[in-house]
Amino acid sequence: MRSGIALLIVGAALWTPVAGAQEAHSHPVPEKLGSVTFATSCLPKVSHDFERAVALLHSFAYSASEKAFSDVAAADPSCAMAHWGIAMSYYHQMWSPPGSGELSKGLVEVEQASRLHVRTARERQFIAAIAAYYRDYDHLKHTLRAKAYEDAMSAAAKSNPNDTEVQVFYALSLIATAPPEDKTHAKQKKASLILEPIYRKYPDHPGVAHYLIHDYDSAELAARGLGPARAYSKIAPSAPHALHMPSHIFTRLGLWDDSVASNIAARAAARSQGDVGEELHAMDYLVYAYLQRGRQADAEEIVAALSSMGGLLGNDFKVGYAATVMPIRLAVERGNWEAAAAVRPLPESAPNIGAIVFWARAVGNSRAGRPEAASDDIARLEASRRQLQDEGNGYWAAQTEVLATEAKAWQAAARSRADDAVQLLRQAADEEDAVEKLPLTPGPIVPAREQLGELLLTMNRSSEALKEFRAALIAAPGRRGALAGAAKAAELAGDAETARQMRASLST
Repeated sequence: MRSGIALLIVGAALWTPVAGAQEAHSHPVPEKLGSVTFATSCLPKVSHDFERAVALLHSFAYSASEKAFSDVAAADPSCAMAHWGIAMSYYHQMWSPPGSGELSKGLVEVEQASRLHVRTARERQFIAAIAAYYRDYDHLKHTLRAKAYEDAMSAAAKSNPNDTEVQVFYALSLIATAPPEDKTHAKQKKASLILEPIYRKYPDHPGVAHYLIHDYDSAELAARGLGPARAYSKIAPSAPHALHMPSHIFTRLGLWDDSVASNIAARAAARSQGDVGEELHAMDYLVYAYLQRGRQADAEEIVAALSSMGGLLGNDFKVGYAATVMPIRLAVERGNWEAAAAVRPLPESAPNIGAIVFWARAVGNSRAGRPEAASDDIARLEASRRQLQDEGNGYWAAQTEVLATEAKAWQAAARSRADDAVQLLRQAADEEDAVEKLPLTPGPIVPAREQLGELLLTMNRSSEALKEFRAALIAAPGRRGALAGAAKAAELAGDAETARQMRASLST
């Protein structure tokens, strides 16, 4: 079966919020998910629906994709690849690892696919690859299973060098397993060599544009991602994630107005589809962008909307992170230390979510002149780090260690131990700079190097502060706090031209 159709469907479950207003009697807005060609040996009658399910998968519309693949399986009980698709919908490669429930369901789907007659070697390779991820999930760590999936997709890619979907899924596996500490971005560059030629040949493919954005989501590579970022929201505007994803590149480049527009659209689409996680994700990026533009009232409005979204739990990382971090961003970037000291964790918060709250309270208390009150939360940060390390979550253990070091630095500063404070914040900045952020976050609450500049500025070490602010702006262009700090430091250091340039950047 090979249909090669563009996925434009009237009256489907997903819709685009960017179309014009319609009269009451008008037809629903057509669904637009991009163009996917995915040959299978399933019955011809399910070809269109299967390719729609794959398009949803490429835009990380996981719940909708699961349902679409399930409908294919119901329409063609012999279609093994439908069960491959359902299993893939539980494996969120760029997000947090699946929970035990999703792992169990994924294994069931893999086993069902394996029991059915698989007619082609290519289909067997797809199924074997996802089976490698779910196999022995109760004994093997996520990282080992993710690497096994990548290795299996590598073999499939070698066997099918001209198959677009094999190559695209292999490229995603490379991006998903790229070590955060590898500042050479070797895997990302390998993935781009696969994706860029496909993007030129198939510019309407949703996965290619999407994965190029993830691929280039770093300070080194972000400029390369601007073309795919501007294209993706037009390729698949019916998917809320496609409307949001361009803001990853916009954030990296300090294009705050573009990020605002992207996430307003994504938030509206996610809300209309009942996708709370995607809505919160867009809201977090929106708060971040508003704060960088100095639009504090708009950021406050987004944070206030959280109160109407009841029942949020901290055990789902996508939900828990965004709901936790938004009010903290608002408090810390405004210097409202009392508000920062008063935040509370969501119920059932995972240790990497709770750690953000402990950091905010420790820093808030120290900067409000109560360093002793920070001690309990610093101890909680250390406990969270140990728990994450014991669980094998090395990335978040390292991030939590950075948070703990920052908290200790501000506590030392509040105790008038200036040299200790600078040493600790410099250590935190070096550790943070050595690791790339995960794609679920627009960035730290305040980068450690920007905090170091701020600390040095409070000590009247303006030339040193300016150096740190400049370095912070290279890693995170356009951040308002770093620009304002650099302008003040330059002025105090007698560098009027740099002060003028930094203030001009603040107003543009």
